[in-house]
Amino acid sequence: MSIEITMIVLLAAIFNASWNAIVKVSGDRIAVMAVITLLGSLVSAFVLPFVALPDPASWPLLGLAILIHTAYHFSLPMAYHYGDFGQVYPIARGSAPLLVTLGAAAFAGEMLGFLPLLGVLFLGVGVMSLAFDTDTGITRNPRAILLALGTGAFIASYTLVGGIGARQAGSVLGFAVLLTLGNGLLTFAIALTWKAKEIKRVISSNLAPAVVGGGMQVGAYWIVIWAMAYAPLGMVSALRETSVLFAALISTIILKEGFGVWRFVSSGLIACGIALTRYKP
Repeated sequence: MSIEITMIVLLAAIFNASWNAIVKVSGDRIAVMAVITLLGSLVSAFVLPFVALPDPASWPLLGLAILIHTAYHFSLPMAYHYGDFGQVYPIARGSAPLLVTLGAAAFAGEMLGFLPLLGVLFLGVGVMSLAFDTDTGITRNPRAILLALGTGAFIASYTLVGGIGARQAGSVLGFAVLLTLGNGLLTFAIALTWKAKEIKRVISSNLAPAVVGGGMQVGAYWIVIWAMAYAPLGMVSALRETSVLFAALISTIILKEGFGVWRFVSSGLIACGIALTRYKP
């Protein structure tokens, strides 16, 4: 993976951790997610006339990615309802690279070398190690852990489907823009059926952070879709999940959730994973 792709995916990681923190702290979490994704879809609608449409061969994968991403938009805030940001986010994001790497080998024929594969494993194990935190882990908070792992499965699925679809699309950015437009509108429409009052409250009292979150959400995903069109799916997914380091800082400094021993262990494993995924023979 080139240094240029590495740096831009790290930028996406910062965006990703930041908009997730907004979902956690800005009111009813499903309502906040709905407003953020709607605002992101408006950004996508503005950009749409300036990008080429994807090849029709990629449309089935585009539709599937929209459905999976929409399911993720509801799974994530449910997990945040039961668990800390500093707990749920790393587990959800950390379970994804391992699944993406397996899926990329099975469906895209991508086989990583030994050291990059070891790096993916380090990253995945590092971020998931928080599941065993004695204060907030699976023995104390099983519902949050299970929801976080389910969210990780959705992340892995839409990453794999979106990455393969973008490679078939011809227009990588066109694929990404239509995906964020579709899942934003679908998420908002579903949430509106039972969260209308909460959505109005978010718009009236927390619109500014939702606007920022919507911009960062679509920006992060556009970057990742672009990167997956030119670099191995598993490596891009793993590098994106270094966002847990930024999430740990947000969790500790802003949300005051603490930074126990397991979070130090997680950070060390992640640092090793980053170094190994950057290895070039």
